[in-house]
Amino acid sequence: MKKAKQLFIVLLVIILIAAIVAACWYFLVYKKNGKGGVATDELEIRFLELGNGNAGDCTLIKKGDTEVLIDAGSKRGSAATLVPKLKEYCTDGVLEYVIATHAHEDHIAAFVGVNGTDGIFANFKCGTIIDFARSTSKSVIYRNYVTWRDREVAEDGAVHYTALQCWNETDGAQRSYELAEGISFEILYQKYYEQNAPSGENNYSVCTLFTQGDYHYLFTGDLEKEGEESLVESNNLPHCKLFKGGHHGSKTSSNEVLLEKITPENVCICCCAGSDEYTSTKNNQFPTQATIDRIAKYTKNIYVTTRSVDGTTDNYTSMNGEITVRSDGVDFSIHGSNNDTILKDTEWFAKNRTWPSDGVK
Repeated sequence: MKKAKQLFIVLLVIILIAAIVAACWYFLVYKKNGKGGVATDELEIRFLELGNGNAGDCTLIKKGDTEVLIDAGSKRGSAATLVPKLKEYCTDGVLEYVIATHAHEDHIAAFVGVNGTDGIFANFKCGTIIDFARSTSKSVIYRNYVTWRDREVAEDGAVHYTALQCWNETDGAQRSYELAEGISFEILYQKYYEQNAPSGENNYSVCTLFTQGDYHYLFTGDLEKEGEESLVESNNLPHCKLFKGGHHGSKTSSNEVLLEKITPENVCICCCAGSDEYTSTKNNQFPTQATIDRIAKYTKNIYVTTRSVDGTTDNYTSMNGEITVRSDGVDFSIHGSNNDTILKDTEWFAKNRTWPSDGVK
């Protein structure tokens, strides 16, 4: 009887310890809404507005005093908006990582600057610069970008790698870079790092996956369908907490082949909604109806930086504005400097787009 009682007490203690451990794990790892995550330091992702009514990208990812800048469009005049904004967030003047996805003006112009306004390379010390492995561009913007990039290497001590060098881990490049414990980014592979792209510069885009605990954030530049197919074939892509909508919401990007693999929870699109910059056909203006139809199957959480007031690039205002994502690997939030309204609930959407019948309600 005494041994049975002792055994009972031992079992009770074991059960109690297991319950305490399980409770601690639950509250540390799971959010209140029941979705799991692994707690890490806080990561901040900012999709910046560019100071004009043109499509373009500029994304700042920040962990403490470590910054990763992906692209800097849309026109050289954007430097007048982006440089002060980046100085506000990058107070030590050092961008540890700079990623230029491809050689189009709307992704690299503000690195250079114009008309007496110095660009980002002139205003910040850069640690590691990672850019496109191929380009056929002969534009002045591209040539100026290369000149300033190489000056950053020769005079300020930056190192420069292409995406292909990172993937192959040659010449000192790495495939993966750690920002903090549990937070890293990886340069993904797609075949147009090594092959001529059928549709030009967009498919040369550098693709990057950020991982924070169990959360994943995907950036694909302006990659189009052929490139997205290769990206899916070449990588074991996970479910993504966040996806930066490809090519500003163009109908050529964010295709089903990619979306069905990453099943995004949240999508941020950097563009000037409804602008006639590239076409007068309203359904094909960014973000296009085709892109919305495809994304809607997976999430209603679509956010857009800027919108046109009158359908032109001349008159523009904030949609969500500067979009800020914050996460500690468990709690996750998205806020716009203008508002937090998802795209489908905006006045612009009601006038210009429709939500598909099979879309998430």
